[in-house]
Amino acid sequence: QETGALTNFKIGQRDLCDRFIIPEKLYGRESEVFSLLAAFDRVSAGSTEMMLVAGFSGIGKTAVVNEVHKPIVRQRGYFIKGKFDQFQRNLPFSAFVQAFRDLMGQLLSETDAKVEQWKSEILTALGDSAQAIVEVIPELERIIGPQAPVPELSGSAAQNRFNLLLEKFIQVFTTKEHPLVIFLDDLQWADSASLKLIQLLMSATEHRYLLLIGAYRDNEVFPAHPLMLTLAEIQKTSAKVNTITLAPLALSDINSLVADTLACSTALALPLTELVYQKTLGNPFFSTQFLKSLHEDGLIEFNFEERYWQCDIARVRTLALTDDVVEFMALQLRKLPTRTQFVLKLAACIGNQFDLATLAIVDENSLVETASALWKALQEGLILPVSEVYKFYQAEDNSESVIGNGQEFDQLLISHEQLPKYKFLHDRVQQAAYSLIPEDQKRSTHLKIGQLLLKNTPELEREERIFDIVNHLNVGVELINHEAEREQLAHLNLVAGKKAKASTAYAAATEYLNAGRELLTTNSWQNQYELTLSLYSEGAEAAFLSGNIEGMQRLIDTVQDRATSLLDKIKVYEVQMQAYMGQNRLLEAVNTGLQVLKLLGVEFPQQPTPSDIGQALSDTVAMVKDWRIEDLIDLPQMTEPYKLAAMRLLSSIFAPAFMATPELVPLAVCKQIDLSVQYGNASVSPFAYANYGLLLCGIVGDIDSGYQFGQLALSLLSNLNAQEIKAKTVIIVNTLIRHWTEHLRASLEPLMSVYYIGMETGDLEYASYGLLASSYFAYFSGKELAVLEREISCCAFKTHSGII
Repeated sequence: QETGALTNFKIGQRDLCDRFIIPEKLYGRESEVFSLLAAFDRVSAGSTEMMLVAGFSGIGKTAVVNEVHKPIVRQRGYFIKGKFDQFQRNLPFSAFVQAFRDLMGQLLSETDAKVEQWKSEILTALGDSAQAIVEVIPELERIIGPQAPVPELSGSAAQNRFNLLLEKFIQVFTTKEHPLVIFLDDLQWADSASLKLIQLLMSATEHRYLLLIGAYRDNEVFPAHPLMLTLAEIQKTSAKVNTITLAPLALSDINSLVADTLACSTALALPLTELVYQKTLGNPFFSTQFLKSLHEDGLIEFNFEERYWQCDIARVRTLALTDDVVEFMALQLRKLPTRTQFVLKLAACIGNQFDLATLAIVDENSLVETASALWKALQEGLILPVSEVYKFYQAEDNSESVIGNGQEFDQLLISHEQLPKYKFLHDRVQQAAYSLIPEDQKRSTHLKIGQLLLKNTPELEREERIFDIVNHLNVGVELINHEAEREQLAHLNLVAGKKAKASTAYAAATEYLNAGRELLTTNSWQNQYELTLSLYSEGAEAAFLSGNIEGMQRLIDTVQDRATSLLDKIKVYEVQMQAYMGQNRLLEAVNTGLQVLKLLGVEFPQQPTPSDIGQALSDTVAMVKDWRIEDLIDLPQMTEPYKLAAMRLLSSIFAPAFMATPELVPLAVCKQIDLSVQYGNASVSPFAYANYGLLLCGIVGDIDSGYQFGQLALSLLSNLNAQEIKAKTVIIVNTLIRHWTEHLRASLEPLMSVYYIGMETGDLEYASYGLLASSYFAYFSGKELAVLEREISCCAFKTHSGII
């Protein structure tokens, strides 16, 4: 609690009790539950908060948070949760994906009219870029329908676009009518992309009606742990972050728990309580499991004649049980049937949460046979159903399927997408199940699981499950000896790396691409050229995006040495230029581009003079004089690969050249116009036409032609749907061309649209320019100053608050 808040909190408990139905027995966790409900109360009033729940494994973090689930839902809030997995730490956004898949299920359970409303609101928020979120949360497609592919962006633009889209997506569900609570469990295992998203959500000051609850094991983190570094960064902002640290239950709380369990007085339960407390040290999970094991072993039993529970205290005292929770749970699992143990081991490899379809694949049995093997674990409470569908798999005698034979029932449920999902009771149960696999068999087990998933996943659905497949195969990679299988796995790692990179999970992308390169043969540049080139080129970009400049440089050097054609090296040259610009080494970025352009047949003077610029402009004017400017839109699409590469590089050097060697800019623009007229329009041609229009207006003095080229740029931009250059092109036309022939007021709306375009495409630089230009154009066009002051203040807020 923040300083001074404790007294008010105590006073407010009765108000909270009036609004929320609180469980009668919380065994010493009352204050923690009230803290969470108080935070939700504040969020419901319009704030955004993060509540951290820290403590040892089994201390009751998840249980405390789950206590507030139903009260929050009763208050019309959306409560969704996801869990990071101890054995799948490189899955990008795994807990967020779980949480929002859960939310999609909640939305689909609402009325058709409400689902249609959600569809409209989501599409309004995401626009034409909705597919970028569908690729991460496939269930979203069931609400908004199939979406068009999004343009591929490079570098920070892709990360900016994804982060902003995900923010917009989340904001759809954070409203006064329906505050959103996201519970992320086991943050100590979170991937770097998820930690960055958490930081983004909590640092964005415009968010409201959002409560982010995060649970983590404070004994498994340290000051330099990624989670702690992220929390430290969040706390530097104005974000509200509170922490609840759960201590072990006191002896009195354990006494109440034992007394309630055995329906006796606390005094009568005290001897057993002391033994339980001595063994578990107040750990709630261990305590309940210990009591359960005593009952299963016949040390606690019900006396039906006298109608009370009784315990053999003397025998309990003599028990020599381990103090390690995992080892203790492993002992309990070994009491299960061998078939159940086998299925649980497979389930532990899949993850803390798993579905029956996947488990049946790796079990190599029908759905009903696998569900039957799992039934004993369900009865013992070691596995919990996520839905009620599991009940249909078992008859009253727990042996036969309910409808027809197993295959018929399998097909029935598959056709209705009603496959049950399960989760382990606790991480320690999953860990214990995993520990049942002998160390020398773990790799082979994962390898077999990966092979079965790969074999049973249709090729069209393979990319959607690529992380699950590749993670298992990578664990068992040392057991793969056949060259064809190793090459296939290298391909799969390439797919996983590109998918992770597209989701801005750059650390995971780097791991997958590294794994793919390690699978290559020693002569891969000769025998596996395309695969090798892709793994190195994609790896160089992923390394740059994750901040590993040294690793990036090694990969770039290898491609430059080993690639057989200049075209194959273009991508790494572009990455090299991005890295130089990121380090403010602008001249080096320009020189790199010029060197490659020279190899492509495009050469400029080393130190351009005014006469060089004049000659270039004269030559270009002469080239286009026989064309009607508006007819240039009908030029064919450029297809010549070397010219396309030159166009891309000329665009890449524009920004660093503008700041470091501005005399080069007119030459580069004229060259792009020459290439477009001779070889056809490329995706970057609209930006070139806009810049050429600027040169005509500002240097040549041909206002009419300059204006026409500006209009050509906008028309071609629309035809090509070139989203990645849209903000740049619109701002050039509306700040440096249009005002020569039209009133300033005509540019106000397009300039404000640049902000929204830039935000959608991740072009934050030009989004900022749009706000700036719209502000001073509004001033010079005579807008009322009181209104303009408020608008400029809003623009300043957007730029300084971290939105852009």
